[in-house]
Formats: sequence, C-alpha cells, structure tokens
Amino acid sequence: MIIRPKVNQFAILFTLKGSIAKRIALRTLMVTLLASAIVLVEILHPSNFTKVNATPFTLLGLSLSIFMNFRNNACYDRWYEARKAWGEVIVQIRSVIRETHVIRESVARKPLLLNLCGFAHALNARLRKESEADASSQWVTPKPDPQTPDYSGRILQTVGQQCSDLHQNGELSEWRYMLLANHLTSLTQAQAVCERIKTTPLPFPYTLLLHRTIYLFCILLPFAMAEPLGWLTPLFTAIVSYTFFGLDAIADELEDPFGRDENDLPTDALVRTIERDILAELGAEVPPALKPVDYVLS
Repeated sequence: MIIRPKVNQFAILFTLKGSIAKRIALRTLMVTLLASAIVLVEILHPSNFTKVNATPFTLLGLSLSIFMNFRNNACYDRWYEARKAWGEVIVQIRSVIRETHVIRESVARKPLLLNLCGFAHALNARLRKESEADASSQWVTPKPDPQTPDYSGRILQTVGQQCSDLHQNGELSEWRYMLLANHLTSLTQAQAVCERIKTTPLPFPYTLLLHRTIYLFCILLPFAMAEPLGWLTPLFTAIVSYTFFGLDAIADELEDPFGRDENDLPTDALVRTIERDILAELGAEVPPALKPVDYVLS
C-alpha cells in the first residue's frame, strides 16, 4: 500500500511533492536574508564582531541535534505504530472474510462484510475528525444514530449482532462464532490504538522548547560565521536552517499520522485495499487500487 517506484537519484533532488521544502521555504528565506544583512554589517563595522566566537554554537548545535533526534524518533514511532494498527485492521477483516465462507446464505453474509467495509471508512473519517456517518453511509446497514459518540464502534456492534444471529440460526458453529468474536475484539483494539495516538500528542513543552531553540540558533548563527566566511555565510545559513526547520516540520507531520499531509499515513489507500478485498469476495465491481504519485501515496 505504500510501495513507491524506484527512486531516480537525479529526479529526487528536484521533486517537491512529499517534500517539506514548500512548508519551510519562507522561514529559510527570512533567515538567509538576515544572514546577508549581518554580513553587510560585519563588512561595514568589523570591530563589532571581533569577540564573537563559534564555540557556543557548536555546543548548542550538538545539543539541539540530540534533542531533535529524540523528538523525531518519538514521532516516527507514533507513525509506525499507527501503520501497524491499520495493518491489524486489514488482517482481521480478511480473517472475517475467510471465516464467513461457511455461511450458506449469501444474503446474510453480504451485509456483514459491507458493514466491515463501512467500519474502515468510518474509522478513517473518525481519525480525521470528519463525519463518520457520511463516510460510511453507502456501506452500513442498518445505520447507527449519527449522534452516537462511537459511531465506528456501533458498526462493530452491529456486525457482532449479525454474527450472533447467524450462530443462533445454525449458520455458524460455536467455535467459529467465537473466532469471529475474537476478530471483532481485535478490530476494537486496533481502533483504540489509533484513537490513543490521535488524542495523545507529544508533551507540548518538548515541541515549544524545540521550536524556540531552532529559531534562536538559526538567527544567531550568522553572527558567528560572518567574519570567517564572509558572503558564504548566507549559503551555509540556508543549508543549516533548511536542515533544522525541515526536521522540525517532518516531526510535526509524523506526530499526527492520520491527517491529509503528504507524509501522513495513506489511510485512503488502506481503506481502498479493504474495499477491494470485500467487493471481490462478493463478486461486485472492484475499484482500482490507489497508486503513489511522485513518491507519495495519499
């Protein structure tokens, strides 16, 4: 679902889709212009820069790099855990598809599987703070109350009730009904993991301290480089600010992996995978899979 085409080493230098360059361009430009102004002041008044030393910036840059590495690792862990949770959703729904092959009456099996597809659409919308009822309206039967707090969970309750009815009617044996109940429990657990990631961001002081320190470092760095580097200072300042601002922006995107940023999880593609599996099982027309464009899959 996130398979990218082979990377072209030349093209990847200039691709913008999926890059954070657009998000940090203005900040990087402002810092570069400030560096140019500082170099000009240093040329006109060199005596004001004789006591400026680069040692504090070396120590601060090292500490800042370690701190950024911690935050980026924490944000990537959230992104990857969310991906594993969605992988679990796919595994469990495919397991339900397999276990329900024993249902002889296709009329009873079809709404059960369509409701699972509706659950995937509703969960995707829930994590994006969109309307779960609208996202799953064409799949779910019967439809829960749109005002219910846990719309996705209510869909799973409906599926559980359908399985219970099939068990009471003799379509499902006791042990197979227990298997299906376990799959639904696993879907609930995956939903809970996604909701935990969505509703529990990193502690705000980490983000606040990092933002402030990055800005201070990039703004003050040209004062240390103006005398030894001259007009090369804006170039090196742009490179350093691009790196630090870029890592900060990437962490911001990965911290909430369920949105619509280009580097968020491709949940639309994951839901489409579930949709294709279920429709193919029911013998209906299967929509095409979503494919990446310029290394990004939305």
